[in-house]
Amino acid sequence: MTTTTLAVLVPLLPFLGSVAGLLLGRTAPGFVRPLAVLPTLVAAVLAAVVAARQGGGKAIDAATQLTPTGSVPIDLALYIDGFAALVAVLVGVVATCVQIYSTGYLRDDPRYPSYAALVSLFTSAMLLVVYSGDLMVLLVGWEIMGICSYFLVGHYWETPEARAASLKAFLVTKLGDVPFLIGLFALATDAGTFRITGVLDAVASGGLDHPTLIALLLLAGVAGKSAQFPLHTWLPDAMAGPTPVSALIHAATMVAAGIYFTARLLPVFAESAAAMTVLAVMAAITMVGSALAALAQDDIKRVLAYSTIGQLGYMAGALAVGDRGAAVFHLLSHAAFKALLFLAAGTVIHAAGTNSLTAMSRMSGLAKRVPDAYWTMTVALLALAAIPPFAGFFSKEAVLVAAEHTALGDQTIQPAPAGAGWTVLVAGLLTALLTAAYALRLWLRTFRGRGAEAPDHGRQPIAMTTVLWVLAIPSLGFGLTVTYLDDWFDGHALTPTVTTAVLGTGLAAAGAVITYAVWRTLAARTPVAGPVPLPHVAHPDADAGLVEAEALHLPHPAEDPADPGRALLGSLHAPAADGFHLDAVYRAAFVRPVLAAASLVRFLDREVVDTYVRAAGTSAKGLGWLVRRAQTGNVQTYLSALLAGSVVLVIAAVALANAVAGA
Repeated sequence: MTTTTLAVLVPLLPFLGSVAGLLLGRTAPGFVRPLAVLPTLVAAVLAAVVAARQGGGKAIDAATQLTPTGSVPIDLALYIDGFAALVAVLVGVVATCVQIYSTGYLRDDPRYPSYAALVSLFTSAMLLVVYSGDLMVLLVGWEIMGICSYFLVGHYWETPEARAASLKAFLVTKLGDVPFLIGLFALATDAGTFRITGVLDAVASGGLDHPTLIALLLLAGVAGKSAQFPLHTWLPDAMAGPTPVSALIHAATMVAAGIYFTARLLPVFAESAAAMTVLAVMAAITMVGSALAALAQDDIKRVLAYSTIGQLGYMAGALAVGDRGAAVFHLLSHAAFKALLFLAAGTVIHAAGTNSLTAMSRMSGLAKRVPDAYWTMTVALLALAAIPPFAGFFSKEAVLVAAEHTALGDQTIQPAPAGAGWTVLVAGLLTALLTAAYALRLWLRTFRGRGAEAPDHGRQPIAMTTVLWVLAIPSLGFGLTVTYLDDWFDGHALTPTVTTAVLGTGLAAAGAVITYAVWRTLAARTPVAGPVPLPHVAHPDADAGLVEAEALHLPHPAEDPADPGRALLGSLHAPAADGFHLDAVYRAAFVRPVLAAASLVRFLDREVVDTYVRAAGTSAKGLGWLVRRAQTGNVQTYLSALLAGSVVLVIAAVALANAVAGA
C-alpha cells in the first residue's frame, strides 16, 4: 500500500470500530472488546509505519476536492510532516493503552459498549485533526472531540458531579470555539484557501491583511481546547469522568489538539508580535497558577488535572517564543507520563476505594497492595518533576532553552518578542520548583500515609497493570532519544544547556527538599489518624469503575493537619484550592446574568405573551358561547330578533340623517 492509503486508514479504522461497536453492543456483546481494541491497535501500527516512511523528511501532501464552494474550496487533504507523524503515533499508542486498560477497569459496567465506541470515535477525531491538511476538515474532528468529551465526562451521569462537569466542559470549550470558527473564516478569506499549505504560503508572501485579529481569534479556541487561562476551569471538574477517559483527554486528545493546531500554524501567530506576547502571558499565568492550585488540592485526579494545565502552559510558552519543536517534544513526553499517572491513579483508586488524597494519607500499605502502580507512578512523577534522566527533564529543558534564546535575542526559528522569552523563562523556572513540590506531596500522601490499612478491593486485572509498565518505558527513556529526532523537529537540536539544566533541576530539587522537610515536621507533630469512611463494594473482585463511581458520593474528608501544601502556601491555600475563585467570577459575570435573563424571558412569555394568547382563546370561546345561546331553533325568536334589529337600524339611520342635516 502507498503511504497515502495507509494514512487514510489511520483515522478511518477507529471510526469503523466505533460504528461497529455501537451496532453490535447489545446484539453481540462478545465482539465489543475486540472492536474497541483491535481497530485502535492496528491504527497505531499503521501510524508508526507512516511515520517510518515519512522519516522526518519532506511532508506528505495529498488532496481531493470534496465539493465546489465558490472562491474558497474545501478539500479532503492530508498533510503529514514530522510533527504530524509523531503525534499520530502518540495518539494511537495512548488510545490503545486506554482501551486495553478499560477492558479491566470497566469490565462490569453495563454502559461499556457505548463508552468504548465513544473512545474510538474520540481517537478517530483526534487523528483526523492531526493528519488533516484542510482547516474545515480539521474543524470537523475538532468539534467531534468536544461532543465525545461531553458524553465521556458524563459517563457516571447518575452523579450530579458528572452531569455538571460534562455540561461545563462542553460550554466552556464552545465559548472558545465561536471566535475560533470566525478566525478560521477570516484566515481563509485573507489566504484565499482553507488548505494549510496555502495558508502557510500566503503567510510567507505577506498575504495576511489582519494577522493580529486572526491570531487572537484562533487563540480563543486554543485556550478553550487546551485549557489555558482563562478558559481552563473545565478541566479539573472533568475528573468526574472515568479515570481512563481522563488519561485519554489529558495525554493524547482534546487538550493536545489546541497545542498541535498552534504548532501547525505557528507562522500565522508569529506574524503578530502582540499575539505572541498575549500567548506568552497566557502561558505564564497558566503555568504558575495551575501549579499553585495543584499544591492545594485534596483529590488525586484534580492534582493531576492542574498538573496537565501547567504542562500545557509549558507547551504554549514554547510556542510563544517561536519554537514549535520544543512544544511538540514536550507534548509527546508529557503524553507518556501523564497517561501513566492517570492510569496508575485509577489503580490506586481501585485499591483504596477513594480518590481523595486526604483519605489516602490516613491509610497505609498502598505501596505493598499495588506495587505496579507504586513503581510506575514513581517513575511518572519523577518525569513530571523533570528529574534527569527521565523524559520530562529533556522536554522541559527544551522549552526553557527556547525561552532563554528568545530572551537573549537569539532568534533561530520564528520571531518572537524578547519580553515573551523572559516571561516564559521566569514562569517556567518558578513552575519547575512548584511542580516538584506538588509531585512529591502527591507521592508522600498516597504511598506514605499513616493510619488504618487500606481496604482490600481485590487484585487489579492484568490488563490494567500491563499497560502501566508499557507506558513506563517512554516515561523513563523517551527523552534520551532527543539527539536522534532533530530531523523531526524543524532540524534544530533540543538538547539542554548548562544554564537551564542547572537552574531547572536545582529549583526542582529545592522544591522537593522543602516539601519533604515540611512533611516530616508536620507528620512528627500529628497523631496517627483513624480509619476513614469508604464505599462498600459487595464483592472482593469489584469493578474499578464501580469503586470510582461510588467514591464520588463520599463526603469530603476532614482536613489533614500533616498536609505540606497547606503549610507551604499559607494564606494562598484557600484561594488556590478553589482555583483562585475564577469559577465564582464566571458565575457572577456570565452565569447569573444569563439565568436572570432567562427568568425575565420566562416571565414575559408566561405573563405577557401567554396573557394575550389566553385572552384570544377566551374571547373566541365567549363569542361562541353567545352564538350558541342565540341558536335556539325557534322561528319566532329569530323573527323577533330580525324585527328588533331592523328597528334599531332604522332608528340609527334617522338619527344619523338628522345629525347630517343639522350640520
